[in-house]
Amino acid sequence: MGRGRQKAKHTKVARELKYFSPNTDYNALERELTSSQHDEYSDEAAKWSDIDDDDDTFVTDDEQHEQRA
Repeated sequence: MGRGRQKAKHTKVARELKYFSPNTDYNALERELTSSQHDEYSDEAAKWSDIDDDDDTFVTDDEQHEQRA
């Protein structure tokens, strides 16, 4: 397929995607967003939220070098 035909095909597909508007089921969307199903990341997030941000155990590379000397 030549460049002109290829560009025309891409333009047609892009136009179809731009103006495509599927029917949205807002009730199903609301049910999905308000459901109380277990989130696979909630346990991990809870674990990390317990860590104190001001923890002094973090040591930079420069500090490690100074400690060895």
